[in-house]
Amino acid sequence: MKFKITILLLLTNLISAQIKGVVKDSITGKPISFVNIWVENENIAATTEEDGTFVINTTSKSQKLFFSALGFEKKSVKLADASQVILKPISYELQEINILKKLETKQIEIGKTASGIYQAFDNGPKIDVKFFPYKTSYKKTKFIKQLRLQTDSKVENATVKIHFYSVNPDCSPGEELLKKDLIITVKKGVNNSRVNLSERNLIMPKNGLYVGFEKLNIESNKEGKSYYPFVLYSHDEKYFAYTFSGGKWNKETRLANDGSLAKFRVFEPAINLILSN
Repeated sequence: MKFKITILLLLTNLISAQIKGVVKDSITGKPISFVNIWVENENIAATTEEDGTFVINTTSKSQKLFFSALGFEKKSVKLADASQVILKPISYELQEINILKKLETKQIEIGKTASGIYQAFDNGPKIDVKFFPYKTSYKKTKFIKQLRLQTDSKVENATVKIHFYSVNPDCSPGEELLKKDLIITVKKGVNNSRVNLSERNLIMPKNGLYVGFEKLNIESNKEGKSYYPFVLYSHDEKYFAYTFSGGKWNKETRLANDGSLAKFRVFEPAINLILSN
C-alpha cells in the first residue's frame, strides 16, 4: 500500500508541474507567437503557438522560466506567475541609414566542411550554432545574400527559426544581428532550402558571426513525440563549441595532456552562407 501511495504522489507532482500560459505585447495586448521559453538551468524548452499560448513541463515548482523574442525585452518569471506573461517591446534608436550599392555580379559560398558527410538527428530543445570566421578575401563580397539549410522532416511545411549573432571579444555568441524573426518553412523529406536575405541588409562582420537554428516546439511541427524539421549536421575539428540551453550559452572544450586547448570533433548544423558584392 505504501508503495502505491508513493507512486500516486509522484504522478500528482508530475501533473502539477505542467505549466500553461499566454505571452502578450505590453503595448498592444496582442499575443506574441514563436517566443522562446526555457526552464532555468534545465534542458527543457517550449515555443508559443501563433495565438501566444504555450505548455511546458517541469519537475520543479521553484524554478523560473526565461522568455525571449526578437524585438522584446527578455524576461524571467516564476512558474507560479507564468499564466500570463507580458513582454515589453524594445525601442530602437533611429540610426543614420546608409544606402549601399549591391552589384551582385559575383558570389561565393562559405561554410562547407571538408568531411562532406551529413546526418540528421534530433538536437533536443537547444539552439546549436555554427561559427563563420571572417576572411580578408570576403572584402569584395561582404553582403550576406542567401542562407542554405539542409533539413529532414516528416512534417509538410515545418517551420524553424534562424538566428544571427555577433561575436564577443571572448569568441562567444553576442547580440542578435536581426531585428525581426527569420522564420523558414521547409518541405517534407530531405531538402536543401535557400533563403533570400538581400532585404535584411546583412554585412559580414570583420570579427565573424554565428548562425544558429531554433526548433519551434509547436503543434504544427509535431509528429509522434518529435518536433520537426531535423537539421542535418556535419562534423569538423574545432577548439570550442557553443549551444544555448537552460536560458544561457554553454561552452564545450577539450584539454590536451599539457592542459592546453585541444581540437575535438564538433557537430555543426549544415548551414552555409552565400556572399555577394
